[in-house]
Amino acid sequence: RRPSLAQGAGETIYAVPECWNIRSLPGRQRRRNDSNAESNVICYKDNLPIDPLILHKIRTALPADAWYAISDGRFVTQIDSELIDRVLSRAGADLVAITAKPSLLGASERLRLTPEGNVAGFRRLYSDSAEFSFVPRDWPHHLFIRAGVLDQLLTNGSLPLSFSDLSRKCQSARLKLRAVEVGGAVIDLETSDGMIRVCGATLSGVKARASAGYSPLISRDAKLIGKVLLGENVEIGRDAVIIGPSIVCGGARIERGAVVSSSIIGARVRVPENQIVRNRVIAEREYDWDRHERRRREGSSRPGIPGPGRRPNGVFRHWPRLSYARCIKRIADFVAALFVLLLFAPVMPFIALAIKLNSQGPVFYADKRQGLHGREFGCLKFRTMITGAAKMQDKLRFVSQVDGPQFKMEDDPRISSVGRFLRATYIDEIPQFFNVLFGQMSIVGPRPSPESENTLCPSWRDARLSVRPGITGLWQLHRTREPMRDFQEWIHYDTMYVRNLSLKMDLMTCWQTAMKLFDNFISQF
Repeated sequence: RRPSLAQGAGETIYAVPECWNIRSLPGRQRRRNDSNAESNVICYKDNLPIDPLILHKIRTALPADAWYAISDGRFVTQIDSELIDRVLSRAGADLVAITAKPSLLGASERLRLTPEGNVAGFRRLYSDSAEFSFVPRDWPHHLFIRAGVLDQLLTNGSLPLSFSDLSRKCQSARLKLRAVEVGGAVIDLETSDGMIRVCGATLSGVKARASAGYSPLISRDAKLIGKVLLGENVEIGRDAVIIGPSIVCGGARIERGAVVSSSIIGARVRVPENQIVRNRVIAEREYDWDRHERRRREGSSRPGIPGPGRRPNGVFRHWPRLSYARCIKRIADFVAALFVLLLFAPVMPFIALAIKLNSQGPVFYADKRQGLHGREFGCLKFRTMITGAAKMQDKLRFVSQVDGPQFKMEDDPRISSVGRFLRATYIDEIPQFFNVLFGQMSIVGPRPSPESENTLCPSWRDARLSVRPGITGLWQLHRTREPMRDFQEWIHYDTMYVRNLSLKMDLMTCWQTAMKLFDNFISQF
């Protein structure tokens, strides 16, 4: 039976089998006002007891919609806490079983295949995601129970030890149990690799020993390199080397010339002379060292095991805090946006009136776009299309005159007569200066795009989301609109802008845009 960890009321209690004979964990005593601080460990045999103190707090102090969490101690998981909060708030259930699934982590790609093995489609995940799944037969990585329903699951203050029994109890009590898989890293502590990875992560905050000669049981000729944790009465012979992250438990004996690297040596285990132990967990006192040596010579030991950290999402460029891109550009954007909005303030009521008289619907249109680092915002424009234009686009997609994810056609039937003038003169984009004022956009930058467009090219997405999207940019000025080249030009000019971002480029782009706007406006008359 594996250990479990239960959380509630801000405290952590460890539940372990009775046969382990553990009553408390060193350095983890519970904080209580009375002088008789009880153990933070409870022992189980046939059921899983709930700590009486926490149960009392749940019944008297916590709101009914608070969560009591039970985690399977066999696994160590790394899940975004904000993602768990979203899952719990939207699950609409009394109990939520959460399982960490690495394939749902961000910066990954999922393929959907036909029965014949052909690719039917793909989906790129740029942030950790979650999806509903079947209720598992065994304990999930984490089980969240609403505080208000916990009493309905208890028998004499205990939960069933079997998760299947707990599921049946939910059904009989008419409680809703939902299972969710969420993006996260998971380590199985019943495997050697898992234990070593957790060892490395745990020792990352432990100070390395300055010298191997701090104990009479450790030879002065022995070497401890990196993060090494030693138990009591550990013996280390001459010329032995221990390389961190490693743990050597109490009473262990590392004999002369032995090398221990990134491993865990159990209590009272003897490592023979000149033996090499790398990336292993040695727990048995009567370990078969001959078999270990054969496996090592055959190359079964891996040269290294990656840590449990998650793969970070790619970021195309970073700028210093006080650089032009991060500081001066934002100040200039704010001042310029304020000036433009004040300049057009007398004209905007007349534009709004013309839109309302020309077609039914709101004056402004806010479309969801992705900004800096993928944050979504409502990109404002004066409405230039009839109501319901977005639904008509799928039907007109086959006549689109550009490649890539964008849509464009001459004489688009969805555009109103006033909207056609606003688009030709770019007056429809004046409200976007409010987005600039709020810090969601910039004057110059990549075209703001929705998530559906950004998913098509990862490197392009990473580049354009490294900066704020712009009202104008290189692609808008220099695109040739040649058949089957528009999307490639879009990628080219966006990435080129991010690579070469500078004050000179922004000033040149603004000047060229002003000249283009003037020419377009004059051509309308």
